Amino acid sequence: MAHKKIETLDSVILEPAGPAVAAVIWLHGLGADGHDFVPIVPELRLPDTLAIRFVFPHARVRPVTINNGYAMRAWYDIKALALEGPEDDAGIRESENIVRALIQVQRDAGIASNRIVIAGFSQGGAVALQTVLRYPQRLAGVLALSTYLPLRGTVVSEAAKANRDVAILMCHGRNDSVVPARLGELSRDALRGQGYAVEWKEYAMDHEVSMGEINDIAKWFGAVLTA
Repeated sequence: MAHKKIETLDSVILEPAGPAVAAVIWLHGLGADGHDFVPIVPELRLPDTLAIRFVFPHARVRPVTINNGYAMRAWYDIKALALEGPEDDAGIRESENIVRALIQVQRDAGIASNRIVIAGFSQGGAVALQTVLRYPQRLAGVLALSTYLPLRGTVVSEAAKANRDVAILMCHGRNDSVVPARLGELSRDALRGQGYAVEWKEYAMDHEVSMGEINDIAKWFGAVLTA
């Protein structure tokens, strides 16, 4: 699939050769920016018929507690990387609202919400899960890579009926030294316990992306965006 790259102050956008009929909003991890996952798109080898617009937004720069308060691009502050640790509720919800606004831009451009996937890696994956589970209109799916479920105590009360059976693909490295696989597994189990049909795939890798994973993502995109 050939794309034309457009850069704005807020994001990197890859436009398909013809009119876009689907969109993927892909959130980067802590300390990266929207350019991080752009090179993966050609490796997906998706057919032109899918006509996907890829949007890679940049998180704003903010101090991050676990990095000694150093300011970097982050979707929210990370106070501790532990399942029961304190979370930046306000920051997570701020980024959720940013993603909701990005979804609305695509809808205003003529793409139906059920043709929009929210994807994210690590911290970006947490925001993707946060957003999709609560979004009031049906989305195509959520791709959560090397990540965990944030604010999990609020999912039951805040979950949107429209996305109770949304497609969820969670991928994780068994040797992840940043977001331990156990955090991913517990998040998967928490979602399944609430009735979500989570597809789970794990790989012999660290906090990264592998070719096998890219192939699985490509198949999943094909499935959720042609259904």
